[in-house]
Amino acid sequence: MASLPFIFFLSFFIISTTLTSAGAAAATIKLSLSPFPHPSSSHPYQILNNLVTSSVARAHHLKHPKAKADNTTSSLLRAPLFSHSYGGYTISLKFGTPPQTLPFVMDTGSSLSWFPCTSRYLCSQCAFPNVDPAKIPTFAPKLSSSSKLVGCRNPKCSWLFGPDVESRCQDCEPTSENCTQTCPPYIIQYGLGSTAGLLLVENLAFPQKTFQDFLVGCSILSNRQPAGIAGFGRSAESIPSQLGLKKFSYCLVSRRFDDTGVSSNMLLETGSGSGDAKTPGLSYTPFYRNQVASNPVFKEFYYVTLRKILVGDKHVKVPYSYLVPGSDGNGGTIVDSGSTFTFMERPVFEVVSKEFEKQMGNYRRVREIENRSGLAPCFNTSGYTSIEIPELSFQFKGGAKMALPLVNYFSFDGDDKVVCLMIVSDNVVGQGSHSGPAIILGSFQQQNYYIEFDIANNRFGWAERSCA
Repeated sequence: MASLPFIFFLSFFIISTTLTSAGAAAATIKLSLSPFPHPSSSHPYQILNNLVTSSVARAHHLKHPKAKADNTTSSLLRAPLFSHSYGGYTISLKFGTPPQTLPFVMDTGSSLSWFPCTSRYLCSQCAFPNVDPAKIPTFAPKLSSSSKLVGCRNPKCSWLFGPDVESRCQDCEPTSENCTQTCPPYIIQYGLGSTAGLLLVENLAFPQKTFQDFLVGCSILSNRQPAGIAGFGRSAESIPSQLGLKKFSYCLVSRRFDDTGVSSNMLLETGSGSGDAKTPGLSYTPFYRNQVASNPVFKEFYYVTLRKILVGDKHVKVPYSYLVPGSDGNGGTIVDSGSTFTFMERPVFEVVSKEFEKQMGNYRRVREIENRSGLAPCFNTSGYTSIEIPELSFQFKGGAKMALPLVNYFSFDGDDKVVCLMIVSDNVVGQGSHSGPAIILGSFQQQNYYIEFDIANNRFGWAERSCA
């Protein structure tokens, strides 16, 4: 019988950090390896390649988006968060009267929430692992007594289409207050996929509270979308803006490229109080808005200031123009749950990957696996009972440091005993240009971290946790 493909995961690891002279050995992670059977019938390299391709395409979209057509009581809302083999994390939300429950991909890199809508919903190229395009759950407006189309003169229509949208309401007289023309259809691009439909206002129900007249998209046609999107970006149409969230947080369960029944809670905190107390145990760095962005869509991203990238004890020299947005708004780092793997523009990725190559020079590069998986560099570890891999750390404004666990930045394959860096760039798939954010911190690197978006205090918090 042919052996199943294996993904190697850590049975344990020891982090040893040297704080002596510059000539001392770099900080490394030493580990022994044990196999974990891959649950999918697809070859793991094909799964990785698909996720690499989607991460790079997502980066292209985020970097080159089309302009978008006191002491008070707070309330904590909860929504279970599940991981999926297509690279996303979903939450279940209830819309309508009576409520209809649907899954949504949680996305901090976009703002409009939408669901697959009506029995005529069509989704092309949506045959993801464990997703049957013909059985994607859809919302039925006709079964909801609170479902209403958004009018062309409804202020919420301008959230997507801008203040001049009324000029497109050709069937409305300038002095008419009872225009019945609907808001124009929307079309949204998400890297490799897209969706199109009409805007509704609906009830969004949680056990503790129901939010009325919530703006949501009723998508009729989509491409490469396994579920609807829950938009947690910074624009007016986002969930945080419409619900008036003070903060939201999540803890992404460790993903082994499968669909697991294990979930963690996403927490949404509402209320007008703006206390500045920090969550115990979390490290913080400020958010900032990219006000000089060449594209207004960049203003909805969650930017953080990355000061240093360290491989082991080595501070790699990243050009300053990539760490901080320039006068044209290009550059900088964003946090994006909708990207699977962290993306780095070529000049950033090259200095990081070359430092790994230098410190792991005793292991042979495996070009064939790099070509098959879309990841690089990859190293052959056969013949070793243990291997040493440098730590990867990000240091942010204010001095806070995120030292990634090894499983968050390297992948192991048991058949070939190969280990690959789980960060992507245009030098792996295609070519790119210096536009938009230079670094996109994806969900794979966020797994098993408690992540907090403190909107009221404009800061990003994190702490390593076991999320399951």
